[in-house]
Amino acid sequence: MAKKISTVIFLFYLFIFSLTFCKDQSRNLTIISGSENESMEPIIKRFADENNLTINMKYKGSVDIMIDLAKENNEFDAVWPASTLWVGLGDTNKKVKHLKSIMTSPIVFGIRKSLALELGFVNKEVTVKDILSAIRSKKLKFIMTSATQSNSGTSAYLGFLYALLGNPETITEKDLANPTLRKDMKELLRGINRSSGSSGWLKELFLNGKYDAMVNYESLILETNKILVSRGEEPLYLVYPIDGIVISDSPLGYINSGNQKKEESFKKLQDYLLSEKIQKEILQSGRRVGFGGTIENSDKTVFNPDWGVDTQKIISPIKLPSADIIRKALSIYQQDFRKSSYTVFCLDFSDSMTGKGEKELKEAMNLLLDKKKAEQYFINFSPSDKIVVIPFSDITIDTWKANGNNRKEIETLNSQIQELAPSGATDIYSPVIEALAELENIDTDQYSPAIILMTDGVSNSGKEFADVSRKYKNAGVDIPVFSIMFGEASESQLKEISKLTHARVFDGRSDLIQAFRTAKGYN
Repeated sequence: MAKKISTVIFLFYLFIFSLTFCKDQSRNLTIISGSENESMEPIIKRFADENNLTINMKYKGSVDIMIDLAKENNEFDAVWPASTLWVGLGDTNKKVKHLKSIMTSPIVFGIRKSLALELGFVNKEVTVKDILSAIRSKKLKFIMTSATQSNSGTSAYLGFLYALLGNPETITEKDLANPTLRKDMKELLRGINRSSGSSGWLKELFLNGKYDAMVNYESLILETNKILVSRGEEPLYLVYPIDGIVISDSPLGYINSGNQKKEESFKKLQDYLLSEKIQKEILQSGRRVGFGGTIENSDKTVFNPDWGVDTQKIISPIKLPSADIIRKALSIYQQDFRKSSYTVFCLDFSDSMTGKGEKELKEAMNLLLDKKKAEQYFINFSPSDKIVVIPFSDITIDTWKANGNNRKEIETLNSQIQELAPSGATDIYSPVIEALAELENIDTDQYSPAIILMTDGVSNSGKEFADVSRKYKNAGVDIPVFSIMFGEASESQLKEISKLTHARVFDGRSDLIQAFRTAKGYN
């Protein structure tokens, strides 16, 4: 009898626990989002607090959002990318519902105003071919995110395609093979003097470097101008190419899991973001809201007409092609159109790498050098890319080279890396100096140079940072040194190099391969 009572009590508490657990789960929302929505966090937190919800934002790049969305099962309740096109590409299981645009921002050129005046772009309708002419005459260089890693880069690239093809009703596979388009696009993309995998980081790069122009979201260029003006520096003039505009529509959608309570919480959040009060708040941050992108009584301190912003003009975006054509266009960009990369990989093979570090480093390089695996993430080499690998410990062990169009050389390079065993102490500076020497005389009109340094150690022998600084300044070329740290790597040593070369440090301690992929997306 006593046993029966105990069993009943146990089942009763199990029932109560189950109800509580279900309730708690239904009050949690995890949203996979583009990093441009980080500035929306205070609004999201306010809503969560007022409604006793827990909302977690997980920021990822557009390609990763697309890949996660395509999985049969994922950990996310909602998706908030920069553009609907990533939902179209990734939602192959048709799980996304209630998709609504929260705000918009066109992707535009921001050009230093004095240069925009010199080019004749001020108070004038500018076409993509006008921009191409300025690049051909070597009067314009610009920074832009990678078309295969970031939404702003993808959007700009699709806009360029439409404009250079003469604005067809839609782009076809035959159009992408057009010889004139291929020639014009390659010349246009040669105008890029630095790239990145993140729009937010591109803004920081512009503010920290000496560049004349960038392609980015209107909202981020407006934020850049605020900072430039506060420093007493010349602002950027916003140029909206009339034949190649793409608008980022920032759609928020629910990923259907059959949990009705979660769905109700999601819809409440979406309604809140679209309420008149919150839409006004979003507008003050430099994002557009409402139909056609026009804004009545806009705040001139945010949407400043002197910077080229016209909030009364209806922006006519291009019609995006089908998902299959977008995938094909991105593949061609990575393989044929983008400016060729000349990348030196400095790989730590010191003794401390033995074990997990060695295994992960070799897996990361195998991912990059295996064409099929690399294509999945749009980080594959093009036929004209140059690859150099410098393995190091307290000495530079060797220098291996391969051309992107030579599969035998690539396979040999991969074999050399896979067969190398760690040993010795650590000197991170000598291989970087050798890499700078390799890149200082290349033609930067033809190649985008970059060094990727991967290390788990503290530099404790050989050269010093001052030697790298001296070499970098003497070279006089804009060569970024991106670092990937893992294990016990010295973050301060790596940040010193990144600051010098206007690059960044990626943390590979939790996922080295992911960090490696991200770093490669910056070149």
